[in-house]
Amino acid sequence: MPKPTTIHFEISERKVLLRIFDVLFVLSSLFLVSELFDLEYFNISEEHWVWSIVLCVYLLVFSTIFELYNLQKASNLQKTVKNIFAAVSLTVLLYLFTPFYTPKLPSNRLQILVFFGIITFTLFIWRLAYINLISAPRFFKRILVVGDSFDIELIAEALQKSDPNYQVIGYVNTDINNDEQSEFKNLVQIDVNVIDDAIKQYHINEIVVASSYTEGVMLPLYNKLITLLEDGFPIREYTQVYEEVTHRIPVQHIDKDFYKFFPFSRSNQNKFYLFYHRLFDVLVSVLGILLSTILLPFILIGNLVANRGPLFYTQVRIGKNGKPFKIMKLRTMVVDAEVSGAQWAKKNDTRTTPFGKFLRRSRIDEIPQFYNIILGHMSIIGPRPERPMFVKELSSIIPFYETRHVVKPGLTGWAQVNTSYGSSYADSLEKLQYDLYYIKHRSVYLDISIVLKTLSTIIFYRGQ
Repeated sequence: MPKPTTIHFEISERKVLLRIFDVLFVLSSLFLVSELFDLEYFNISEEHWVWSIVLCVYLLVFSTIFELYNLQKASNLQKTVKNIFAAVSLTVLLYLFTPFYTPKLPSNRLQILVFFGIITFTLFIWRLAYINLISAPRFFKRILVVGDSFDIELIAEALQKSDPNYQVIGYVNTDINNDEQSEFKNLVQIDVNVIDDAIKQYHINEIVVASSYTEGVMLPLYNKLITLLEDGFPIREYTQVYEEVTHRIPVQHIDKDFYKFFPFSRSNQNKFYLFYHRLFDVLVSVLGILLSTILLPFILIGNLVANRGPLFYTQVRIGKNGKPFKIMKLRTMVVDAEVSGAQWAKKNDTRTTPFGKFLRRSRIDEIPQFYNIILGHMSIIGPRPERPMFVKELSSIIPFYETRHVVKPGLTGWAQVNTSYGSSYADSLEKLQYDLYYIKHRSVYLDISIVLKTLSTIIFYRGQ
């Protein structure tokens, strides 16, 4: 029986690989230079082991913020070079300004430039090797999809968009109501009887079953899959793969069996986690309010000149357990923007004022929501609260939409750092998928990831 014929790296493996080799290459190059050329500022030794740990922590944090571990961008040399320069610049800057844990500034300031250059050049060489070797087609994960009553091309697009190394090669059509040969661009249709040969010919690594066992998978195909599985060939269910690759819950494909696929995170009942979450909310909100006082004079002037009207506005949103509350924001739209009724917020909204556009893109308009968080209406992290009329509308057409209300809404969230403003049914469905993924996998690690991605959103000015 056929076995997977090519080597490939899973998403988690590639992210770990990038982090490990970032650290190894940087420390190795610094050690080599310090040994050969007596780099006074930085040297690796038992006496100064803390220096290396601090440098690695700074480097990993800023590399995460500047998306060096985003697999789509890590495969693009131009974006990688830009992100390396930004991450290394802030890493070295912070390293210089924490002399209690790092070496004292050298008498020869040129060594600081050498220190910066070594890290930048080393990361560039390693990432260039990653793009041309690890991220090359020879390491792509090649998939065969077994599917029936939905669009195979959409499945392929969703998976490959989330992971550039995930390549759907072909499919087995199990639609018993359609005897015609369906054809999809760049995808090969494979007959049940030649699956073994196709695995060898196309170097298939895994079969993904996206078909109902009760209706879609006929007995000959079922027996073939069982035989392959018994021989150790990887076969997985589509919703599991979709969730792993896209970090979303595919609610549109799991129908009434939702709770088979969606066990709630234990963190939702973990008192220690909930205590930490609330403490984090209060501390960050108090700090955010204090820091916002520095911006207040500029906000007042900007509102007076280019916004003209009330500085704040409130709006009813739906919170935890479906309870309504009034959210506070800095006004970004013209007065009476919804005089004709509620409308979706959208990209390049003509109702947004010039100053309001800046407030949105910089996320400064969200600052008053720190008060909502202190009052307990919201959290720092969670699904964004939606308006009652939109909740009612979306709940009637999107499965499990109300499920996002089992946790407090958030100032930022998994959907916010992965998507843009929802301005349609399709956008709302995608945001719901991300929100449910957060509720299912809620944890300290995911919270930290969202915070770092939020910083990336602010730094890259991606608000809308």
